[in-house]
Amino acid sequence: MKENSFVLWAVFLAAAFLVASMDCATQNALPKLHPSEKRALKEIARKLGKRDWDFSVDPCSGGGNFTVASRPKGSESQLNCTCSLPLSNHSSSSSSCHVTILLLKGENLTGVLPPELSQLPYLEQLDLSRSVLNGTVPTEWSTMKLRILSFMGNKLSGPFPMALTKITTLNNLSLEANNFYGPIPSEIGNLVNLQQIHLSSNNFNGELPATLTKLTNLTELRISGNNFSGRIPDFLKKLTKLEKLQMQGCLMKGPIPSGISQLTRLTDLRISDLRGNASTFPDLRGMESMNKLILRNCSIHGTIPPYIGEMKKLKQLDLSFNNLSGEIPSSSQNFANVDFIFLIGNMLTGDIPSWVLTRSKIVDISYNNFTVGSGPTQCSEGGSINTVEIYASQADKMPNVPSCLKRNFPCTSNGKYRYALNINCGGTDIDINGTKFEADTDPKGASMLYINRDQNWAFSSSGNFMDNAVSADTYIVTNKSKLTVPHSELYMSARLSALSLTYYGLCMYPGNYTVRLHFAEIVFSGDNTYTSLGERLFNVFIQGKLVLEEFNIAKSAGGPGKAVIKNFTTTVTNYTLEIRLYWAGRGTTAIPDRGVYGPLISAISVTPNFDPPPEEPTTGRRVPLLLIVGVSVSAFLVTLLAVIICWRRSKRSKSMYKGDIIRWNNNSSQTTVIEACVLQQRGTLLELVDPSLGQEYPKEEALLMLNVALLCTNASPTLRPNMSQVISLLEGQAPLQPLLSKLSISSTSANSMDPMRVTRNFWQISSNESQSLSLNELCTDSSESLTETIPLNHSGTYQ
Repeated sequence: MKENSFVLWAVFLAAAFLVASMDCATQNALPKLHPSEKRALKEIARKLGKRDWDFSVDPCSGGGNFTVASRPKGSESQLNCTCSLPLSNHSSSSSSCHVTILLLKGENLTGVLPPELSQLPYLEQLDLSRSVLNGTVPTEWSTMKLRILSFMGNKLSGPFPMALTKITTLNNLSLEANNFYGPIPSEIGNLVNLQQIHLSSNNFNGELPATLTKLTNLTELRISGNNFSGRIPDFLKKLTKLEKLQMQGCLMKGPIPSGISQLTRLTDLRISDLRGNASTFPDLRGMESMNKLILRNCSIHGTIPPYIGEMKKLKQLDLSFNNLSGEIPSSSQNFANVDFIFLIGNMLTGDIPSWVLTRSKIVDISYNNFTVGSGPTQCSEGGSINTVEIYASQADKMPNVPSCLKRNFPCTSNGKYRYALNINCGGTDIDINGTKFEADTDPKGASMLYINRDQNWAFSSSGNFMDNAVSADTYIVTNKSKLTVPHSELYMSARLSALSLTYYGLCMYPGNYTVRLHFAEIVFSGDNTYTSLGERLFNVFIQGKLVLEEFNIAKSAGGPGKAVIKNFTTTVTNYTLEIRLYWAGRGTTAIPDRGVYGPLISAISVTPNFDPPPEEPTTGRRVPLLLIVGVSVSAFLVTLLAVIICWRRSKRSKSMYKGDIIRWNNNSSQTTVIEACVLQQRGTLLELVDPSLGQEYPKEEALLMLNVALLCTNASPTLRPNMSQVISLLEGQAPLQPLLSKLSISSTSANSMDPMRVTRNFWQISSNESQSLSLNELCTDSSESLTETIPLNHSGTYQ
């Protein structure tokens, strides 16, 4: 038995040794990465800042962290090899592996592009996107045989890398979101195998080279967000295989060339914010595969072609901020499958089609001139349809039309006006040093109007974030880390917009205000990662005036996560303050992810540059101006009222008094007007106010009334405002300055600083036409009272 056991153990050990020997031989026979490429990889890792590769394991074995299967979204670590198997166990030295694919996406690599990558002769795909690599492309790379190359989202800089123009094997090339600058070289025409080229979000300039026409295999051309010059070249029509053409915010000039109609394979056409000449609507009728059509702010005039509604594959249409007129074509009712329709800021007229108002998908027709009454009878708030300011200007005079539908979104106050405005954009109610910043937490924003009726403010938001592969966008962002800024709670949240965001201060009392816009970049990080490389650029308008162009929050504040406040002075004349933020196609759109761009704002605060008028103790309503202006100007105001009555009466009788100019028998009235003329020229007109009032009166209202009265007493009929102008001036609906400028010119020509010459200038009467009229003579018609002539509006102030 012992002998049998010994024999069995001997057989077992021999078998085990044989298996181990065979396994060892097999392992020794497996091909490995070529030694020269392994040496090159070590140097590549060092220069890239890649520190987790384990070179004790063969890079082509699948171990050593050269390929990591589970990675966060947007990142990838992969090294692939192609290997030749040996013919026998003794020929391992003649077999080897070669690196063909190297993907290091989202690695936050901090180094430079290694010249040693050119020592991987079989490398076909190289993706180093979303890192913080700097420098430029080494000249050694000109010998490479790459097919796919991406540097998207890095800190690379310099002119267009000439080494790349010699890699004629390239099919796909992405330099997007870097700091490259200068013109695109004509040598780019050497890359005849290119199918996709992405150059967006750089600083390239100059005109596009004509040699682009050599890239006849090109299916994607993306050049948005650069600084190109010249017109959109007509030679692009030769790139007949193009499927995607994106030219948003690249500073090129219009018009859109007619040759674009030959690109019938287009599925994605994006052109925006063109400069220069206007365009007619391009002929796109042959583009049956169109999926995304963006022709925004391109100065396109004319009507919307009916065939647009027949594009059966269309999912997104944006024709905003053009000069389109006429009606929405009836064929557009076929837009049942279109997810987003934006026709904002045109001059569209006619009736609003019924299908627009019954859509469940996004449609924004705001800021147009549609027929009054053809659309909604109420404000469409918080839904998928934005109809703010959709009606023509005649709607402004119609009392039954909701204010939000009128062209100028006027005030509908019940007597309560605002003298300040504080909004915590995207956040909840917050108290800052006794000032309440009101909540703004509605999560939607692709096409919506929100009205805070209690506090008399509103916002209109338009646009969806494209290319982010999500079904529902986010329009409020919340900071995830602690901010070390004063009043940080005000900057922990912010409202975003993909296109246009307008805040309205409603029922704002007329006068001068200081507008403070609070910003903090809380989407991009402030560390040394690729998420810090995002560049958010947008424009800001206040009362229609551009006050910030290509504003970069992080740059202005000194980095992400830091607060910056921009102060502006503006004037409210029609009771409405308008603050608009607009994305003009500039900046990055893919950092930290696709679809990250557009304006962002943290808070708004508006304060008056005047002392608000006192409130009545019982009602809280502001005291009308005519009740608080002092005795010293009473004769002056009576003059104004009398002149208004005369004009009203003369309008009704269709005959004028014998003289165009009224001279009062009451010398005190004449003296007050002469004094007012002198004080107006000196800029001290408020000296006419009764000093017993002290400072407790609305100075803006007093100044307005006195200036209007002064205009009404002018000797020249052409310089006097008519009745409708007087009403508009007193309500703050019409600007006063142009009339005062004419008055100033008239007075200056007559040396009006001399009181006697002021008298002659304002009260000069022809001896043949003079007529003395007392106030009683002017007001003898018992059928017309002052109240009827100048009625009170709902706020208790005079209309």
